[in-house]
Amino acid sequence: MHLAMMDAHTARKRPEFAIGDTVRVAFKFLEDGMEKGQVFEGTVIARKGRGINETFTVRKISYGVGVERIFPMCSPQIQSVSVVRRGRVRRAKLYYLRHKVGRAARTQELQQARDDGSTDTAA
Repeated sequence: MHLAMMDAHTARKRPEFAIGDTVRVAFKFLEDGMEKGQVFEGTVIARKGRGINETFTVRKISYGVGVERIFPMCSPQIQSVSVVRRGRVRRAKLYYLRHKVGRAARTQELQQARDDGSTDTAA
């Protein structure tokens, strides 16, 4: 059973994202017996575990209130994970962002090298 879950996990392709990246997670859930979809966009502040036990935490500010959500990496409820922008951070866990407000809570954007040698921001 465990091996079957591992095979299903490795067969499913997820985009590579790191701590500090801004991601958009589309997921579905049951409400009043009906299946609904929702999108959660925010900064990845933590990744924990390995394999089928891996989770990632996404934090966003909604109407002035910080909201965090923990997603299991191989959950069947997750429909898609897309990277909005790449962040450059020097920590494995960004829990300090919980105490920052506004511009202080932003992460630096990762600079991508282009073919002609100049640098460009990641889209």
